[in-house]
Amino acid sequence: MTYNKTLKKALNIALPFVLGGGILWWMYRDTDFEAMEATVLHEMNWGWMLFSLVFGVTAQLFRGIRWKQTLKPMGEHPRTMDCIHAVFISYASSLIIPRSGELSRCGVLAKYDGVSFLKALGTVVTERAIDSLLILGITVGVIVSQLTVFDSFFTKTGTNLIDILRGFTTTGYIVTVLCLVITLAFLWVAMKRFTFMNKLKEMVEKVNEGILSLSGVKNKPLFAFYTLAIWGSYFLHYWITFKCFDFTEGLGFTIAIVSFIVGSISVIVPTPNGAGPWHFAVKTILILYGVADTNAVTFVLIVHTIQTALVPLLGIYSMVVLGFRKTIPSSPTSGIA
Repeated sequence: MTYNKTLKKALNIALPFVLGGGILWWMYRDTDFEAMEATVLHEMNWGWMLFSLVFGVTAQLFRGIRWKQTLKPMGEHPRTMDCIHAVFISYASSLIIPRSGELSRCGVLAKYDGVSFLKALGTVVTERAIDSLLILGITVGVIVSQLTVFDSFFTKTGTNLIDILRGFTTTGYIVTVLCLVITLAFLWVAMKRFTFMNKLKEMVEKVNEGILSLSGVKNKPLFAFYTLAIWGSYFLHYWITFKCFDFTEGLGFTIAIVSFIVGSISVIVPTPNGAGPWHFAVKTILILYGVADTNAVTFVLIVHTIQTALVPLLGIYSMVVLGFRKTIPSSPTSGIA
């Protein structure tokens, strides 16, 4: 039994890396990395790239501040910086074990502020629901706004949807289907675990209390501002990188928002920081809008690599800072037990 549990845990950790690594290998198997290195060293505008990282930090800062706001109605009052440190650490931990960040950041507040782990987990569920609704709304808006653009493009070029689908390689279809299957499997496993949790009445009550925390937030306009600030920062974090390369600096807002939304949806596939699915999705959109295949591949690899490097740096910073703090003894209300 112990062997089976160990094997299952090992597979849960390894599969996301195998999936992400397989997609990356397929995408970059014929890439001229010497030419890409030359782009990074001599052609890329590092000033814009470094500026984009500022918004990668502010997105997480606003997320931490918003989280504190949702905890307050439940009588939980963690330090603001602890909420931010918890968010920094959560993103870093998800690089090692995808989707572990939600649990790790709740654990940080339980450890250093005595916040109920399960209540905190409930607020995280609330956050994810709000963020998902926002992304859904933006997605619908983008699709509607682009209908005339797509229609004009098809009319002027004589291109139709069948031609586009024919241009999509067999391997591309396989990757897309594989990502969908893995995502559905991940959601199925998550639901099974949630069903198991439902059998524990005390846990469910505390999680539900956290989920309903939004109704108790006094300053809802401020909550809305933080939510928009989070996603505005994420978008600027991405959009500014268009200025880093000659082949993307002329692309407009429309291409940026469409590729951003598609990339945001693709990270549902459980791989470290969306590695693989994000590359594939954003590259596909850029090519659809006329960016050369080689340039699109170069863009997604460089941007994702540099911006992902920011995540562990922030996580390490927060772990070092919290390392000098005293922890709060665990209690029935602050931990899982």
